[in-house]
Amino acid sequence: MTWVVLAAALAGLGIWFLVRRTVEVPCTIDLENTNAHFHAHVDLQGVHVDEGDEVLVHGAPDRIAIDEVRVLDATATVKKASLPRRLWERVVGRTHITEMYEVGFEG
Repeated sequence: MTWVVLAAALAGLGIWFLVRRTVEVPCTIDLENTNAHFHAHVDLQGVHVDEGDEVLVHGAPDRIAIDEVRVLDATATVKKASLPRRLWERVVGRTHITEMYEVGFEG
């Protein structure tokens, strides 16, 4: 009996881990490709992004010309992570942060 309860609890936790709430929000895309700056920023309006959340920006250009600055209005789909997924990403993310430091120099 206790194994059945434990299995049901783990199945419920697994489903809770996988479920995501989806939100559509407006956003502003700021692009710049000049000698002084090279950046792409997205300002989501009305939603806070946490660990484990996924953001997909709709309508962003795939390239920008040299010496061009563009500011666009678009929409974004935000998939919010559940509490167990946020906690998992917080723990695992701290162990994988050194992957971001990988830099190569060729000469």
